[in-house]
Amino acid sequence: MTCRPVWAEISRSKLLHNFDLLRRLATAAELLAVVKADAYGHGTVACSQLLAASGAKWLGVTDMAEGVRVRAACAEAGADEVAILAMGGLWPGEAEAALTHGITPVVWEKVHLEEAAGVGRPMAVHLEIDTGMSRQGVRMEELPAFLDKLQETPQLRLDGVMTHFHSPETLDGPATAGQFSRFVTAMDTICGRGLKPRWVHAGNSATLLAPGAEALAKLAEKHGATAMIRPGLALYGYAPRFTGGAQPKFGEDLKPVLAWKTRVASLRTIAKGETAGYCATFRAERTTRLALLPVGYADGLNRLLSNRGAVLVGGHRAPIAGRISMDLTSVDVTDVPGVAMGDEVVLIGEQGSEAVPAYEQADLVGTIPYEILCNINARVARVMVDQGL
Repeated sequence: MTCRPVWAEISRSKLLHNFDLLRRLATAAELLAVVKADAYGHGTVACSQLLAASGAKWLGVTDMAEGVRVRAACAEAGADEVAILAMGGLWPGEAEAALTHGITPVVWEKVHLEEAAGVGRPMAVHLEIDTGMSRQGVRMEELPAFLDKLQETPQLRLDGVMTHFHSPETLDGPATAGQFSRFVTAMDTICGRGLKPRWVHAGNSATLLAPGAEALAKLAEKHGATAMIRPGLALYGYAPRFTGGAQPKFGEDLKPVLAWKTRVASLRTIAKGETAGYCATFRAERTTRLALLPVGYADGLNRLLSNRGAVLVGGHRAPIAGRISMDLTSVDVTDVPGVAMGDEVVLIGEQGSEAVPAYEQADLVGTIPYEILCNINARVARVMVDQGL
């Protein structure tokens, strides 16, 4: 069946390039490759299979449902030994699935411990510590009581301890140092109870790309554990934007993995003074050639890009003309020679010497590249390219 021509190409070679680069940087730590939220819009199953087959030891998902899909994908890739961490907690009824599919849940509420203990069989868990994010995690003042509850449940094994930094991109600020200090205190408390976690992990892409992973490795070594870092955005080819201090250079070597594409569906010429799109927000200042694209905000093309964003056609930038509709978008191709129906159009990615990165769209609409990538709708087909890999 011929489908509406809107698709996202996921490059195997670029994903592997980024993964290998990050592994080389993590000389003193293991990587947990984050594939949650449909691998940041790149396709959880395909990315998990590729990463697992390429040596990833840990994959991070949001919840048990994602974990079950990833476990099946890893089994299909012949990588049953890959560990999977469900980072969003343990919901009622999920403990049995965790055991059945070999998924390690993150815990921080006593109800998580009760759910895990309810199956009556041994289970490994990772404990999250709230060191200042005020989101997930046991608060420092509640840690002793939580450890009491954990140690009253002998079938649960504390396999790892983790925290999440809220501002790792700020290189010269005190926030991350303060959080890490509290994490050190938490680890001393935990290990002082005789608990022996195998893994100690904190931080994301920023922690890995900027100096700072060494302290985590030393903390892990102090307690006979292994350090682990959880890269996400960098895995898919985008470096965090750092502020303060010397800017890390490693991010320049990352390669964006996703290219979002469509084709020209229709062409028309409008006269000077004519309008285009809902509410006539585009008015031609000259005789204008418009190309219609079969993609809109229902596909994830942010409506705030109306009259602001641009796409690539024939190796040239073409501005979005008028309001982005639910399923359609018009672009001004007056200055692009030879545009024809069926021509390939790049929404995110490269064409010739031009590029539209996710950061560009994020800046225009006042958000972050994570949201731009994650919001590409599931109805946009993901196509793995570099088939020989």
